Amino acid sequence: MSEYWNNRYAAKEYAYGEEPNAFFAEQLQILKPGKIILPCDGEGRNSVYAASCGWEVQAFDSSEAGKAKAMQLANKRNVHIEYVIEDAFTIKYLENSVDAVALIYAHLPVEVRARLYNQAIGWLKPGGRIILEAFNTNQLGNSSGGPKDLTMLFNEQIIQELFGTLQTELLQMVQIELKEGEFHKGPAEVLRFIGIKL
Repeated sequence: MSEYWNNRYAAKEYAYGEEPNAFFAEQLQILKPGKIILPCDGEGRNSVYAASCGWEVQAFDSSEAGKAKAMQLANKRNVHIEYVIEDAFTIKYLENSVDAVALIYAHLPVEVRARLYNQAIGWLKPGGRIILEAFNTNQLGNSSGGPKDLTMLFNEQIIQELFGTLQTELLQMVQIELKEGEFHKGPAEVLRFIGIKL
């Protein structure tokens, strides 16, 4: 899988643009900056934005090419991010250590997703939140991005199974117009979720 992403991120241009995901940016604007983890962070557009808003950022991905471009973007924006190359199935952070975990288009095979998302809950301090935007199960007919494997997409039931221990603040399936670089462009069916650890 890292080879796939290294190829995607090999071009000079940023595959998903240099600006943050709109929903993620909107959520950060209403939160007091603290510590945040960004799994599957790719070229760093979201972690760099979080750092620019005063967050202490820890990010990871399996792609060396993604990390290189993330650090390049951080230097360009004059911010600091901690970014490691790590597998989503084996990554470890301290329990109860962060204020937010942002899962922005973190599409993974079912068994990897279940493990990572369960761990993400553990990383949160009480009162911490999951911020998630991903393609929902209606996305398959669209050309605006995302995996072509139905099991890697989301619906409300899947979210409730993965995050049932959290208090749901927002859970919605919506159609949006994506404008995130070359590979997230056009009408898209997404799921948005905010969950708070009690």
